[in-house]
Amino acid sequence: MIDGIYILANDVVYDQLVALLNSIEANAGRKIPVCIIPYNEQLDKVKAEIASRDNVTLFEDSDSIAYWDDFATQIWKNYPRAQKTWRGWGFPELYRLPMHRKLCGVDGPFDRFIYFDADTLLMGPVDYVYEKLDAYDWVVNDFQYKSDLKFVFDGSSEQMQQVFNSDNLQSKVFCAGWFATKKNIFSPAIRADFIDKLIAGEAEVMCCLGPDQSLFNYMVLRSGISYYNFAFHDCKQSTGNHWSSQFDVVDNILYDQGRRLTYLHYMSINSSNFTQLCAGEDVNIPYRDVFLHYRYLKSPEERPQSFTRPSQLMLLQKSTRSFIQQRVNNIKLNYRNLKDRINGY
Repeated sequence: MIDGIYILANDVVYDQLVALLNSIEANAGRKIPVCIIPYNEQLDKVKAEIASRDNVTLFEDSDSIAYWDDFATQIWKNYPRAQKTWRGWGFPELYRLPMHRKLCGVDGPFDRFIYFDADTLLMGPVDYVYEKLDAYDWVVNDFQYKSDLKFVFDGSSEQMQQVFNSDNLQSKVFCAGWFATKKNIFSPAIRADFIDKLIAGEAEVMCCLGPDQSLFNYMVLRSGISYYNFAFHDCKQSTGNHWSSQFDVVDNILYDQGRRLTYLHYMSINSSNFTQLCAGEDVNIPYRDVFLHYRYLKSPEERPQSFTRPSQLMLLQKSTRSFIQQRVNNIKLNYRNLKDRINGY
């Protein structure tokens, strides 16, 4: 039985990836192999980092990557409401497509695995998570169920009842940034059935804002595999994990009312903030010193010793570039909408 960790990454999130890898090495409680799933081909820094670590590899199963890209493409390109919504927002027709590559883990070398988004830090041992997979097929530890259901499923109540046949769907949803499951959890037949059902109309229950999260929740709930959420089923012992919460910091470990966190999730904070911070800019990031500790755990001499605020000229240049890019995006959006009207969409 091989336990492992998967991370989806590329060079854009390099600083966050290094911090995460160092936190895993420092806090996992034992040496756990890690495999990086490529978000895209922008991997020069990632490959150099992998070469420096004896327990980290790159996921190189091109057939699996192509399969899951195609799987998500079939679903979302055949979901009319998503296509119309994304056109209206000025998004591409396959919005956030590479995020679905997280599912490559079910084809990979690990029998049991935990998936981490790159914008996380491990704070404590994870053996309890692997052990829970002895009894359940999919395990999470988050409070997504306390958020509005529309961030996962936004179909009508009648549609959701018909698809999921559940009176308490709110309590079963989860965040797709951190989860644990097993190899081959979805058979080829189940995967094909997902595509058929979604294209036939069940996709209407899915939210367009976070496509990978909505699809993963659909797959878990629709397949009927056994599911466990520590934050729901053992709420009194669970901790928060979102950066917006108030945690205590002791020796670069975060605690929630005396309970050690398993992980911290920097969800929704732009990766450029971390890049700028590591370049010496005075960027305000929650638990900044904790992040910097893990980012430079193996190279403390490279850690910025002081931070400077961008000059007014630099801020003006950034603002000008942003304004120009927004104008370009608006022109492209107007052109696409005009073309859609001409074509009768």
